[in-house]
Amino acid sequence: MAKGFRNVNRRAKPQKYGVALVAVFILVALTYVTRTRTTSMRFSLGGFVKPEKKPICDTSNRKSDICEADGDVRIIGKDTRMVFVAGGEGGGGGESWTIKPYARKWDAGSGARVREVTLKLVDGYAQDRRCSVNHTVPAMVFAIGGWTGNYFHDFVDVLVPLFETAYHFGGEVQFLIANLNRPWMDKYQLFFEKLSRYEIIEYDDDDAIRCFKHVTLGLRCTSAEDFQMEPSKSPHGYTMFDFAKFARGAFSLERDHASRLGEETDKKPRLMVITRATTRRFMNVEEIVRMAEEVGYEVVVTEGDPDVSKFSRIVNSCDVLMGVHGSALTNMVFLPTNAVVIQVVPWGNLDWIAGHYFRDPSDQMKLNYLEYSISEEETTLTELYPREHAVFKDPMSLHPQNADWDTFSRIFLKEQNVKLDVTRFRPYLERALRILRRRQGE
Repeated sequence: MAKGFRNVNRRAKPQKYGVALVAVFILVALTYVTRTRTTSMRFSLGGFVKPEKKPICDTSNRKSDICEADGDVRIIGKDTRMVFVAGGEGGGGGESWTIKPYARKWDAGSGARVREVTLKLVDGYAQDRRCSVNHTVPAMVFAIGGWTGNYFHDFVDVLVPLFETAYHFGGEVQFLIANLNRPWMDKYQLFFEKLSRYEIIEYDDDDAIRCFKHVTLGLRCTSAEDFQMEPSKSPHGYTMFDFAKFARGAFSLERDHASRLGEETDKKPRLMVITRATTRRFMNVEEIVRMAEEVGYEVVVTEGDPDVSKFSRIVNSCDVLMGVHGSALTNMVFLPTNAVVIQVVPWGNLDWIAGHYFRDPSDQMKLNYLEYSISEEETTLTELYPREHAVFKDPMSLHPQNADWDTFSRIFLKEQNVKLDVTRFRPYLERALRILRRRQGE
């Protein structure tokens, strides 16, 4: 009996271990399922759950829409203006987005000059959409219509967002450009050549079916403000300082930093006075030049030059740039780091427009900024309107939010010229000198 008892116990032990192992297995399995469901959500009791799809198009930005897709991309320009994508992350066919690939979508006036392009997801391609040309680099499709031709808009609507979108490709990207203007392209040829090593394709006239593995439709704007970037929203952390450095490199400019007074004792700091050709002109340029030379500057007077390559070199040779509010101040991108910008703000409570377009961007480019608002006595509007007029008594009543843009721009931006009070303005040039000298200790 003792022997039989021992045999029973030996048979019972494996059964206990087996139950215990099954219990442990079930517990581990339940723990894995629970953990997986609460973390990645990729597994459920019913099977696997697909991860959330990355949006193909981002239309949330105030200034621009942008679409990015990988897959079998086929781009058709002439007449059709379509971008097809098959086999990418977007899934099956049918979904589509139609955008104007120009970075000023909120402005109906500029958008009227740009045609739409549609990106559509498809399941596959018929024989009539066979590739005419296969490309080994990514594609970028965008437009340069809108307000291009205005120097300021050349930069804020095209060149700055183009840098934000294309620079990370390191030149390995193919541009397909809609609303292409050859003289305009020639003007900025060096800029485009720095971003792409490939001959530009005129999208509107291209009847080929071009095939790519990746496409970007539209241009990225990380900031809702003009002439600015928000590095925190940039996939690559780009800044306006990066853009200015890139622009200097594209035009092969020599100076990265402004002169440090005291280092070059035989050389005076250079001051560029932008006079403007028509509106918001300085009426007493010679008087301004004499005063600036007395302060200690070598003065360069200019209205600008359509040859950007040539003019950018002149700007880069200067340490201080001054001018009345206008697109010519866009040339600050070519100034060396730590140079000084002096914006002369016309009459009419225009501080908001001055700051929006040039004060904030200059800070982002690591330039020193000074702002001089003219007095009632320095505007030629006194020759057109009586002192009792709203132009002088209540300028804000004529601003766009209270009147309309046409009235505002006609009075304060088109009819107005400036006769600078050189005595009142002189301290600003003296302060610019102190800023340049202060840099000796940096």
